[in-house]
Amino acid sequence: MELFTEKLILIALFVLIIHSIETLAYAVRLSGVRVRLLASALSLFNVMVMVSRLANMMQQPFTGSLIDSAPETHTFEFVEAQYRIIIGSSTIGTILGILLLPTFISIFSRAIIHLSAERGSIPGLVKKGMSIDYIRRGIGHIHLPKPSYLKGVRSKDIPVQLFFINMIITAVYTIGVLSALYAAIIVPERAATAIMASGLINGLATILLIVFVDPKISVLADDVLNRRGNYLNLKSIALMMIASRLLGTILAQLFFLPGARYIAWFTKFIV
Repeated sequence: MELFTEKLILIALFVLIIHSIETLAYAVRLSGVRVRLLASALSLFNVMVMVSRLANMMQQPFTGSLIDSAPETHTFEFVEAQYRIIIGSSTIGTILGILLLPTFISIFSRAIIHLSAERGSIPGLVKKGMSIDYIRRGIGHIHLPKPSYLKGVRSKDIPVQLFFINMIITAVYTIGVLSALYAAIIVPERAATAIMASGLINGLATILLIVFVDPKISVLADDVLNRRGNYLNLKSIALMMIASRLLGTILAQLFFLPGARYIAWFTKFIV
């Protein structure tokens, strides 16, 4: 059986888009501070997160079906290879998001202003954004990052603890579903329990993100708006978060099998 199937390519594309969206979500806060409409920016941020979560839910059944279509011989090696390709696509998606970051900061800045003009109507914003005129304007804002984009970014502005916390949370979130599915073939007698554990893992990762990471970024954004901080500091932190997110998707390759074994071991205390 071929390793690269149409289904695997489709799943990898889904995951790539998900991680690109989640990386570009950092651009929304930066854009909101630039145009001084942070509350409107957070509304747009929530929409992006919702789209990302929906796409994640849509790809999960397809990811699980890779186990059902796996060969009876060398099942573990085959599934592991496919799942590592999916994890690798999360890294590629994050890199794509990084390359598109300056473009989307420009686009989101204008989108936030239009969202405010539309009195918070997302359908109105989408309708306006789909017009030929606005699409043409958006294409005009496309540009790749340049070395000058890092001008003013200082390493001393980067909190090391937050960097590693975000990296680990990203790694756990990246492999949560995949490790749970792999655990199901390690302990087939407790497969359903192992698969359902993915929701708990991703839920905990999301809670940790909300408790330890998001509040700090929000406070920094408020400081910039209230003139107690500067935009370059916020930009430094945002770029740091994106870098730690990229490293987190790479770290996920190391966490994948240990995570699956831990889930398989943990299920015996539930059943």
